[in-house]
Amino acid sequence: MSKISKKGFSVLHDPLQNKGTAFTEKERQTLGLEGLLPPRVDSLELQLGRVHAELDMLDSDLQRYLFLMDLQSRNQTLFFAILMSDPARFMPLVYTPTVGEACQKFDHIFRSTRGIYLPISAKGRLKDILKNWPQKDVRFIVVTDGERILGLGDLGVNGMGIPIGKLALYTAVAGVPPELTLPITLDVGTNNEEYRNDPLYLGLQQPRVRGKAYDDFIEEFVEAVQTLYPKCCLQWEDFANINAVPILAKYKDKICTYNDDIQGTAGIALAGIYGALRISGQKLVDQRFLFMGAGSAATGIAELISLAMVSEGLTIEEARARNTLFDVNGLITSSRKDLADFQKPFAQKIKPCSSFVDAINLVKPMGIVGVSTVPKLFNQQVIEAMSTINERPIIFPYSNPTSRSECTAEEAYKWSKGNAIFASGSPFEPVTLLGKTFIPGQGNNVYIFPAMGMAVLATQASRVTEEMFIVAAKAVADQVTQDELDSGLIYPPQSQILNASLRTATKIAEYIFEQGLARVKKPKDIEAHIHKMAYKPVYEK
Repeated sequence: MSKISKKGFSVLHDPLQNKGTAFTEKERQTLGLEGLLPPRVDSLELQLGRVHAELDMLDSDLQRYLFLMDLQSRNQTLFFAILMSDPARFMPLVYTPTVGEACQKFDHIFRSTRGIYLPISAKGRLKDILKNWPQKDVRFIVVTDGERILGLGDLGVNGMGIPIGKLALYTAVAGVPPELTLPITLDVGTNNEEYRNDPLYLGLQQPRVRGKAYDDFIEEFVEAVQTLYPKCCLQWEDFANINAVPILAKYKDKICTYNDDIQGTAGIALAGIYGALRISGQKLVDQRFLFMGAGSAATGIAELISLAMVSEGLTIEEARARNTLFDVNGLITSSRKDLADFQKPFAQKIKPCSSFVDAINLVKPMGIVGVSTVPKLFNQQVIEAMSTINERPIIFPYSNPTSRSECTAEEAYKWSKGNAIFASGSPFEPVTLLGKTFIPGQGNNVYIFPAMGMAVLATQASRVTEEMFIVAAKAVADQVTQDELDSGLIYPPQSQILNASLRTATKIAEYIFEQGLARVKKPKDIEAHIHKMAYKPVYEK
């Protein structure tokens, strides 16, 4: 018999225990479910087939997103069985790009609650509110304050779709048990006047709190998490640069924490570069990169690339000089007076330049990385300039969602005459050009953060370090086959992402044990240990 504590109708409303039509006849008798379900007993496989058919009948990806979120609220096992049955199909539905539209409309399509909302009006009581969460052993929290959701800006509490989606991928992609995860939104107000004036908006209808009051609120939150969940890893998500950078700097050496926009994005970009170098046959230390965008994502990627270059023989100064940033005011140069502290290490001693094409011709990068959230900035002139300088130019428009991508896969391949090594933040369809079909890579953090989570779970790591993301990047890139590289892929196929993530998690875990960051004894076989811990979407018997 299943280990089910509830009985009767309440069982069918508990997503952790509900099996729906898969309850056996004996379970129905014992649990008081007779008559509450149709008489036929389904297998999980039959339920999966029914869900697939229902999804096919829906007219839009947003409707499919809502259907899947409802399913998660009803039957968690079936929800994850669906996601894991075809990850390449379902990841874009529960996360980017569909989650962007869902977040924009979150208050108008709200159906059932998930996770914890902590408003700044409850300052001083955060620990007591967190105690309302029923699970007492939380190992992973993804938290946002909703200020910079994807490339969509300030969505306030509507940004809750991001922590929910990220944690669903922790489980579906790397097997982190879902009961150990908790999505949280910190509501400090919103500067989005449309939401503040909308009677259906679900958050505090006030401007964002800044300064000391905000910092104190964050500190109280961190302390509450550490008190209640001492084994928890805290992942910061979609905070604005003005808060993301100092929060990470303050806590990264004190607790087990990381910022996925800064470090996860950096990890997947570095993995893409390692993959691209397998195609071009060049060395990392010989590369130069130019970034469209100079926020925390750009500097995070540039710093991780620099650290990887240092591991191959350069000094940190030499490495940073090979990573150049470009923002709305042009190249980030040492002569500029408008730079934030986190940008200054990448301020180059070169002449100012306000045209990105001119910057390409000046810097002569082997690759360009788009993290601007502004679409179409990698235009034909840009791609052609990169193709003139490089036989195989690296073109990475990483901004999400698809509507914010700096260029499309078709544009990059067409304007480079099929020579671009391409990866984007959101998915694009295969492109046929000059008699060859190119499969665009998706540089999605999903190759990094779930594997990082599983590695942290398996080791109970005390910290998450920059070097762990370099290990993850190498592990991801090493799994791409030669045939996949020949087709243009520089990341493992999403259809195989669970196995890829578990391999990556194993490499990260090995590093954690080597560095003495683990809080548990090292198992004899780390890979077997991780596979044993991984969640499997099956009904208990």
